[in-house]
Amino acid sequence: MNHYETVLIVTPVLAEGEAAKMVKEYEEYLKGQDAEIVHREDWGLKQLAYPIEKKTTGIYFLLEYKVDPSVIQKFEIGLQRDESVMRFLTVKLDKYGVEWAEERRKRMAGKKSESKNAEKQEA
Repeated sequence: MNHYETVLIVTPVLAEGEAAKMVKEYEEYLKGQDAEIVHREDWGLKQLAYPIEKKTTGIYFLLEYKVDPSVIQKFEIGLQRDESVMRFLTVKLDKYGVEWAEERRKRMAGKKSESKNAEKQEA
């Protein structure tokens, strides 16, 4: 099994809850193909660098998973057919990419705990 990372840009026409539900369905599809979901991040609504389909914003999601390489082609075909997905990029991570992703997760966890501590001190 190889380690992959997919970033999705979903149309902002959907509510964030609907977009998250749609990404959850893709996550379930991968689990059905014996994939191990390592990490998922919801980056939220962000400004696009250039308009896509006359839209200037998109809802970003990141999926990090381990799966057999034969599954990727079918997974990407599903993403291409979905009209709600404006763009996606799947990258196979090498050992350095996996290390970097682990470090990023640790940094993000540290930032979340710092912000929670700051909120507690303000209250």
